Amino acid sequence: MNLPMFHCLFRTIPSLCLIVYGSAAFAADAIDIGSRRELFVDRYLIDSMSNSVQLQVQQPEAQEVVLVTGEPWEGNTCAYYSIFQDEDIYRMYYRGSHAIDMKAAHPEVTCYAESKDGIHWTKPKLGLYEWGGSKENNIVWNGIGTHCFVAFRDANPECSADARYKAISRGRPQGEKGLYVFKSPDAIHWSLIKDEPVITDGYFDSQNLAFWDPVTKQYVDYHRTFINKVRSILMCTSDDFVTWSTPVALTYPDTPHQHLYTNAIRPYPSAPHIRIGFPTRYMPKTQQVEPVFMSSRDGITFQRFSDAIIPQTAPADRDGNRSNYMTNGLLELPGQPDELSVYATEAYYTGPDSRVRRFTYRKDGFVALNGTGEVLTRPLVFDGAVLSLNYRCASAGSVIVQLCDSDGVLIPGFECAPLGGDNVDHRIRWTSGQTSGKLAGQEVRLRLTLNNADVFAFQFVVQ
Repeated sequence: MNLPMFHCLFRTIPSLCLIVYGSAAFAADAIDIGSRRELFVDRYLIDSMSNSVQLQVQQPEAQEVVLVTGEPWEGNTCAYYSIFQDEDIYRMYYRGSHAIDMKAAHPEVTCYAESKDGIHWTKPKLGLYEWGGSKENNIVWNGIGTHCFVAFRDANPECSADARYKAISRGRPQGEKGLYVFKSPDAIHWSLIKDEPVITDGYFDSQNLAFWDPVTKQYVDYHRTFINKVRSILMCTSDDFVTWSTPVALTYPDTPHQHLYTNAIRPYPSAPHIRIGFPTRYMPKTQQVEPVFMSSRDGITFQRFSDAIIPQTAPADRDGNRSNYMTNGLLELPGQPDELSVYATEAYYTGPDSRVRRFTYRKDGFVALNGTGEVLTRPLVFDGAVLSLNYRCASAGSVIVQLCDSDGVLIPGFECAPLGGDNVDHRIRWTSGQTSGKLAGQEVRLRLTLNNADVFAFQFVVQ
């Protein structure tokens, strides 16, 4: 299924059409959410909300420095980090490079690090490529594409064993203009899939990336271009990672046309029908950068928030030239099921090396319904049994949840007592003692009454 079709199925069914759900029929403006997790990262599910309630983008909390690029083949311009979990290990790929007076001091290489916990990283001596007369280093690739080599584990169930890991990177200056694709059986030994670039429409001097999408069952690429002299992002898809569709530009309704350098887009693991991204906004006058947050339900049209999620005032050396990039990575670390780790760079250009620092979000905690007031969703149809809510209240705050009919009228007995505290997975108990499953397959609306509270996500869980 291509992405425009994916978009159509979710958002543009004719309003007079009826959809059969089991033995019930419901109007096409009802959103069938099944038992999937839904995040309040946009207004897609929202019919109305009080003026005192807003969608508020969240900032992750700064944690420790996890990597210092102090090796001779690394340096102060190491960049384009890509991090992912691979069963019981975490893998990191990044450019090794250094600059003196903003000019390259040595050739670029692709470096590799790994970790068991996402916090303590080691640089294994891979013995693959020589540097300074020795192969005792963590250089994992030193061919075409070292400028912005981005690797991932291929989740395609039909992927061949020799290409379980894939990568994408630009070719210039070593090769032709465009993106080349790579494969590896073990995440360490890499080879080109094709000797020519497979994507040539764009401007690729950035962290271009790709992944397998479990919803659309396709490979997806996001890469850099220029539109009206502004750094922008293109998207294209492929069934085989070699033949790609014509790239399409991303759009951001009601959002200024700003320079976006990297994009860090991915399906959100707990809700893969939603893609989230951490693009790096670039400010040409100062050459400073800062990450922002955006999300999409069709892969093309994104809700992008204006406030920086990691401001230049965050810990240590983020206000210099290109010193505040978000990496391409979102990890759940061992023993921390209620939080997610992201990583961002600091001290670019400023010293003999640069650094990567970890930051943490609460689970689903990218954007919140925030404030005091009422939110009413559009009509929904679900098939779960129990409603789970991810919320947080101030000390005297509360959240009340109701299930209403399609007209917004409370369904008797489907109201909960006021909730307080902070819970990423609170299972709602209705005053009637009944389960949400009694209403499965019917049109309902969710009404949330907030009193100095945040609501992040909900899910009708199958039990």
